[in-house]
Amino acid sequence: MKNPNVKWIYLIILSVIWGSSFILIKKSLLGLNPYQLGALRTIITGVILLLAGFQHLKNIPKSKWKWLFLSGLLGSFIPAFFFAIAETEIDSAVASILNSLVPLNTIILGFTVFKIASTRRQILGVVIGFVGTAILILKGSELNPDQNYLYAGFVIVSTLMYGANVNIIKRHLQDVKPLAIAVGNYIFIIIPAFIILLFTDFFTTERLNNPNLINALLYVTILSILGTAVAKVFFNKLVQISTPVFASSVTYVMPIVALIWGVLDGESFSLVQGLAAILILIGVYLSHKRKT
Repeated sequence: MKNPNVKWIYLIILSVIWGSSFILIKKSLLGLNPYQLGALRTIITGVILLLAGFQHLKNIPKSKWKWLFLSGLLGSFIPAFFFAIAETEIDSAVASILNSLVPLNTIILGFTVFKIASTRRQILGVVIGFVGTAILILKGSELNPDQNYLYAGFVIVSTLMYGANVNIIKRHLQDVKPLAIAVGNYIFIIIPAFIILLFTDFFTTERLNNPNLINALLYVTILSILGTAVAKVFFNKLVQISTPVFASSVTYVMPIVALIWGVLDGESFSLVQGLAAILILIGVYLSHKRKT
């Protein structure tokens, strides 16, 4: 009999890893532009995953490859660039807060497109969590009036892609091993990422002489290994052992980790935001509390 608490362990680990990803993106942007960051993140992750799990590709049925392509595009490739672009204008903590829209989009897309049912309790929990997220956003805009919130649109579009991706995994890739899914994703996107990198000024003398480049490369390497390669495998496993809504609720806990990093890095934080974070946790609990 499977331990039902295992999914919570995966959820906590992913929350810490992905919650730390936003500050790593912010630090990487000190020596890289967003297109270089997105491309390098994809390339490094792809190389690691291919080295670790290339042999698993032969076990993937042919009928699954189109879904692996869509999953890689929506769940990894485009968001890697969109989040980097967004954080050129908004704080890392704000980006993580906006990312909390994923569970709401997962339920909406799951119900309307993928025909995956959600319970009233799940919907209630997501709504409460969304209210907490809205409070965090509004308070963040008050504390940071100089930030261009139009760039938040890149994060919001990414949450729609993440919502679609988690439903694709649950609906069409349930019987594919988590590592195989991740490797299959990057088979499609590693080459386009390298092409994009070639069209940036990454290999110019000016860029290579940038004093911030070494630190930026260190941050993006950590981001790629933990925040993408390891986390992708963990997340795929979490989707398979739980529900799409539960798996996407990792984005409710991530902002708390990201806010801690943001405060340590000098970003603004208020008591109201702290109360909103607690409201988010209540939403997560209600979303997954069993009926008695």
